[in-house]
Amino acid sequence: MKITKFKEDITSEIANSFQESIAIDTEATGLQIPERDKLSLIQISDKKGNVFIIQPNKKNYKAPNLVSVLENEKILKIGHFLRFDKNALEFFLKCKIKNIFDTKIASKIVRTYTDSHGLKNLVQEFCNKSLDKRQGSSDWNKDISELTDKQLEYAANDVIYLHKIKDELEKMLLRENRMEIFKKCLIFLDTRVNLDQSGFKFDIFEH
Repeated sequence: MKITKFKEDITSEIANSFQESIAIDTEATGLQIPERDKLSLIQISDKKGNVFIIQPNKKNYKAPNLVSVLENEKILKIGHFLRFDKNALEFFLKCKIKNIFDTKIASKIVRTYTDSHGLKNLVQEFCNKSLDKRQGSSDWNKDISELTDKQLEYAANDVIYLHKIKDELEKMLLRENRMEIFKKCLIFLDTRVNLDQSGFKFDIFEH
C-alpha cells in the first residue's frame, strides 16, 4: 500500500488517472456535520492499492481536481456509510457526487444472516483481515504533516479494502435478486442527505 499526502487538492494528473472506480472515505472533527463539525481529511484509493490522503483548505474548501472526479458519472465512488461522507463532501466542497456504491447499505440488504455491518466486519469476512480501529478517535484537524504513520494507516485502511468488498457484495446482491432494491436505496440517499442537512436526522418513516 502506497500512501501519498496532499494539501488542498490532488493534482490534475492523478485526477485523470482514475479509471472505472475509486474508494472514498472522510475524517472529520466529529459527527455533527454541518452544524458543528468540519471536514478534516479525504481518503481515496484506486484499484491498484494506491491511497491518496487530502487535507482540504479549511478557509474555502476549494478542490477543483477532486470535485471533477466526484462529479464524473463514469467513475464509480465506493464508500461505507456514504450518508456521512456524501453529506460532508457535498456540503463543504460544494459538489454533487455521482455514481455511488454504499457497502453498508448493500451489506444490510443482502447479509441478513448477521447484524454486524461495520467496515471491520466486512473486511474480516471478505478480506480475511483484522482492522485496528484504535486510531479512530484522533485529532484529524492537525496539520497532515503531524499525523503519525499509524493514523495515516488507519485512514488508508478505511478505503483500501472497499473495492474487494464491493465486488463480493455485488455478487451476493445479484444472486439474491436484491440489486434493484439496493439501487433504489442509493437513489434515496440524496434525499436522506438533504434531510440530515435540514435537521431531520431521525427516521421520518417511524411510527
